[in-house]
Amino acid sequence: MKKILSLALALCMIVALFTAAPVKAYADDEVTLTLWSIATESDSSHQAFVDAIAAFEAEHPGVKIEHVTTENEAYKTKIKAAMSSGEGLPDIFFTWGMGFLGEFVNAGRVYCVDNEYESYKDELPEAMTVNVRYGDNNSMYGVPYTMSLITLYANMDLLAEVGYDEIPATYEDMMACCDALVAKGIIPFGVAGKEKWCLSEYVEPLVIKSVGGQALRDMYNGEASWNNEGVVKAIEAFQGMVDKGYFDPSANALSNDEVKNNFIAGKTAFYQNGSWNNKDIGEQAQFNVKAGTFPVLDDSIPLYSMIGGPNNTLAVTESSEHKDLAVEAAFFLARYMSDADYKSGANLPCWAADPNAEVNELIQVAADMASKAEDMVLFGDNFLSADAANTYLDYIEMAWAGEVTPQEYVDGLDADLG
Repeated sequence: MKKILSLALALCMIVALFTAAPVKAYADDEVTLTLWSIATESDSSHQAFVDAIAAFEAEHPGVKIEHVTTENEAYKTKIKAAMSSGEGLPDIFFTWGMGFLGEFVNAGRVYCVDNEYESYKDELPEAMTVNVRYGDNNSMYGVPYTMSLITLYANMDLLAEVGYDEIPATYEDMMACCDALVAKGIIPFGVAGKEKWCLSEYVEPLVIKSVGGQALRDMYNGEASWNNEGVVKAIEAFQGMVDKGYFDPSANALSNDEVKNNFIAGKTAFYQNGSWNNKDIGEQAQFNVKAGTFPVLDDSIPLYSMIGGPNNTLAVTESSEHKDLAVEAAFFLARYMSDADYKSGANLPCWAADPNAEVNELIQVAADMASKAEDMVLFGDNFLSADAANTYLDYIEMAWAGEVTPQEYVDGLDADLG
């Protein structure tokens, strides 16, 4: 998986394959496609969506795309409810891959784009589509546009106050750095305690860097027990960070946007979240910022065992009255946003990208980490099906709150996900 993704990423950086598309006129009666996404105005991809939609409409007179945005967590509830009922579904919708999209595919709500993909496969490497393929025929049900990695961002000005000029490279050194920060009255980490997926952005790197990618993948797939010494060690480490005051004491009252803005404002030394934050942090931070990856807990695990992969995706509903046009729009928008997000520094591309594009330093670091990845496992709440993901995130929240011990955590996941 890692080698395939690294090769695909390299291919994406080789050449931009955009060509001028012919203008297509539709009937006198205007056609409106609905698109649902999480690209609210505060989202780093918001402008890319706006520009992509404008470009598509310019090339398709008589076609309008109605873009409806919803905040991340509320969106998950909204799209799951709509898919369950089958009512009020959009023509095109944003989704994450693997288990998240798979549940909608299994329900027969999503249109298969195998035939249409043939026209784009030279621009969108097949390896970038691995998380949107399902069934015995490995059929494709979504059009990915960017890939993401959990990234550790560091305010090097604050770290310099406690004697560090690089992100700590070992777990022991990271703990010593955090102890020094706390002693100086500096909050080491910001996290949105009330958004469970944000808590997972801290737990999952600890787990993969304790057990390795294949073991974590096997646990998600139900092929291995969570009752693993490495997982116990990772949860002990996570709870130890909480107990030592390494996280913002206001965490439970903060949204992820607030936490990110606190980091940008210089209020915390570290912020660990997805590489989709590269643009906002790179443009807005008024201090020396570096990006990297959390150290390993087990020295036998490669440092670049990463959480992430090709994930942000557009899909077309089976119920769309304009499926052909909706599929065309999904591929057009995905290709456009892959390029736009990469050039803006928002995220890594799934589609062929311009190797000479000027991009910010943080997106270059993300690309370097992806190329070095020894293994890459998708975010747990996307890897798993919806019900399983909710259970999994509930246990992470309980670990955060100290409501379960590390052993109770692994025993509970075995009992409820096994």
